Amino acid sequence: MALEIERKFLVDPAKWSPEEPGIRLIQAYLSISPNPTVRIRIGGEKAFLTIKGFSENISRPEFEYEVPVGDAQEMLKLVISNPVEKIRYKVMYEGFMWEVDVFAGRNEGLLMAEIELESEMQVFSRPEWLKAEVSGDPRYYNSYLSEHPFQEWNDSMV
Repeated sequence: MALEIERKFLVDPAKWSPEEPGIRLIQAYLSISPNPTVRIRIGGEKAFLTIKGFSENISRPEFEYEVPVGDAQEMLKLVISNPVEKIRYKVMYEGFMWEVDVFAGRNEGLLMAEIELESEMQVFSRPEWLKAEVSGDPRYYNSYLSEHPFQEWNDSMV
């Protein structure tokens, strides 16, 4: 079984800016409630169907399969929520690959960074541009953002 161990953080836009071009991603969900989530994602010339199971702490089962882009575009017609749009940047920091997502569309204004780990206890250095950790906060799951866009949040939700 594939296991995703991931931590998520908000990013301070005053301290981080892209150094290299990113890749535009569009993703939407075929299933959300509550398990599993089934997502279709198109990024550049590739597309993936991803199935994610129930999260325990920062770990969850994840299965990802490349699919033809044409099929993915057809699957986007079957989704149950709004697409999530973002530009993803890969940033190497002290031996770890970070993925920084700059959200667009209805989630514009949100910047998040993710790091995938080999174990929940793995130690890593935090870049200065990280803000609060949001790993366990379901509001920052992309599936939640597809139904409750960041631009619709009020101050009490942030």
